[in-house]
Amino acid sequence: MKFKAMDVFAGCGGLTTGLIKAGFNVVGAIEFNPAACEAYRLNHKDTKLWMIDIASLSVTRILDDLKLEKGELGLLAGCPPCQGFSTVRTLNGSRKISDERNDLIFEFLRLVKGLLPRTVMMENVPGLADDDRIAGFQRSLRGLGYTVRFKIVDVADYSVPQRRHRVVLLAGRSGPIEFARPAKRRRTVRQTIGRLPPAGDSGDAVHDFPENRMERIRQLIAMVPKDGGSRADLPKEFRLKCHEKCDGFKDVYGRMAWDDVAPTLTTGVFNPSKGRFLHPEANRTVTIREAAMLQTFPRRYKFPVELGKVALAMQIGNAIPPEFVRRHAIEVRKYLENEDG
Repeated sequence: MKFKAMDVFAGCGGLTTGLIKAGFNVVGAIEFNPAACEAYRLNHKDTKLWMIDIASLSVTRILDDLKLEKGELGLLAGCPPCQGFSTVRTLNGSRKISDERNDLIFEFLRLVKGLLPRTVMMENVPGLADDDRIAGFQRSLRGLGYTVRFKIVDVADYSVPQRRHRVVLLAGRSGPIEFARPAKRRRTVRQTIGRLPPAGDSGDAVHDFPENRMERIRQLIAMVPKDGGSRADLPKEFRLKCHEKCDGFKDVYGRMAWDDVAPTLTTGVFNPSKGRFLHPEANRTVTIREAAMLQTFPRRYKFPVELGKVALAMQIGNAIPPEFVRRHAIEVRKYLENEDG
């Protein structure tokens, strides 16, 4: 049998995709953003999706809608919004974290208390590890009888072709859940997107969004050396004045390297001024399709192209890499199977 799971803060469906690939039946999902819900529905038609503020969704309604009893759900998984915990936003920890979205972790806890799932999985940015909220969250889980494990990892060690440090929390009511073992080799940019057809006329609208840039920027991009080149390699006359005044973000206008993992993909992945998002070879940023694949979404994953490039980049940059989820969720499934064994 497939164990039932629920996805909280579901976004466009990265976590759900990973859970399904690990063998779970994702019966319910919660997401507040209409654009993300549109993408989610395109790919997960059989999952009950509540487009609602989580604070407005009662445990009673969830149990009734899903026809579940308290304690029956196999896995409650989610990634509470993490913008307030990010190191850039908090100036590497020097600014006090006061973003109200950070308290949504306690809405997640409310659902744990009400649903009492057999296991819990939570993923977030490393900045959460140093926040008092996560300590309180873990204490509450232990008070409910869960054994909690908490670890900071790089998703690149789990076959995600991207550097992305994340916190993963696993909790079970019958003892500790093992974390997935790192993969033997890292997956590269070339292995992931190297065989895609040229962008612009591929027939895949998600791959074919046009780029509209000023001539000077197009010339600048063309001069960045292929396969991992940096703006530091540009002739002095082509270096932007803003970079001379503030030279802290070294990766902007840089190219990805074919035989390495990509940098962390953010919501600004379509903009070369936001990071090392230039294609290793073509004179453009990676496409929305390429970005999605570097996040390990399936090549045929559907996105509502009518929403535009900016909206889709937001969804992809905020997503949890499905392959990272899949590997840890397999360990959760094994744990549940052993419980029933």
